[in-house]
Amino acid sequence: MKKVLLHSCCAPCSTQVIDVLSPDYDLTIFYTNSNIYPAEEYQKRLAEQEKYVKIVGVEILEDEYNEEDYLNFVKGLENEREGGARCAKCFEYRLRRTAKEAKKRGFDYFGTTLTVSPHKNSFIINQIGHEIAEQEGIPFLEGNYKKQDGYKKSIEFSKKYNLYRQNYCGCRFSIRKED
Repeated sequence: MKKVLLHSCCAPCSTQVIDVLSPDYDLTIFYTNSNIYPAEEYQKRLAEQEKYVKIVGVEILEDEYNEEDYLNFVKGLENEREGGARCAKCFEYRLRRTAKEAKKRGFDYFGTTLTVSPHKNSFIINQIGHEIAEQEGIPFLEGNYKKQDGYKKSIEFSKKYNLYRQNYCGCRFSIRKED
């Protein structure tokens, strides 16, 4: 079975993706989310991710939390609207970290759970994933997990397992009220 290092932003998003992929792939969750603000929110989401992977028997690796590094990466894009250029840079930041870790640890692919969200553009995420795959020399496992009611199923899984569902994407800029 091919091994996939799967970036996950949170437990609720991972539920449906793990369910879809686990019959065909040996999955390990990679929690690389230095974008999440504040650090207490990061820890809360991590704890929920750890709770869920324990239930379904999937391994998890945690990356270093370094919000300063993330903020430097998106510098100049702080005032972008949600879903704009800052978000694309955020996807790039986390997917690149996942690709590098996957290659270093000998995984066959890297991927992400981000495309389960109806608030995320799957085309952009997959395009970024393929660009990084070419640059880093490890294949990207493309997906659009919101298809076939994927997002709805993630909500159902979250209710079933009593998972914390956040009310903002994660970064400090996604908290602010849009004009």
